[in-house]
Amino acid sequence: MQLQFPPYKFNTKSEQNTNYVFDIVRKKYVVLTPEEWVRQHVLHYLVENKNYPASLLAVERGLVVNGRRKRFDALTFMPSGKPYLLVECKSPDIAITQTVFEQIAIYNSVFKAPYLWVTNGLQHVYIGYTADFKQYTFLTECPDYL
Repeated sequence: MQLQFPPYKFNTKSEQNTNYVFDIVRKKYVVLTPEEWVRQHVLHYLVENKNYPASLLAVERGLVVNGRRKRFDALTFMPSGKPYLLVECKSPDIAITQTVFEQIAIYNSVFKAPYLWVTNGLQHVYIGYTADFKQYTFLTECPDYL
């Protein structure tokens, strides 16, 4: 499916009727689902177009929120190790709704990243928080890396 990203060269393979794509951050092949297709575009965009260091990205890792185990899609870090940009990816057929914003806001209650990005590959929403996290604004593009 064509997404709203620049074109990228992906390494893919097929084994036993399952398609895989090589993840440039995790350095391994992962099952190519519609959500993964979006996530891989996000990672390539951050690394190739926005100059985010791949070494300062975390992909599909667990976190605990209110005693419940969750999994975030992507999180970038500042050189200091503090979270910078938290990304929530959805399949292209999933609408970006209030529920999705609530999901990423709950995750960010743990990380306190100053920037959020919600995308289904067709629609992108970028949010920036004030330093005290009391207010936010919608941004017109993905924040540049530091």
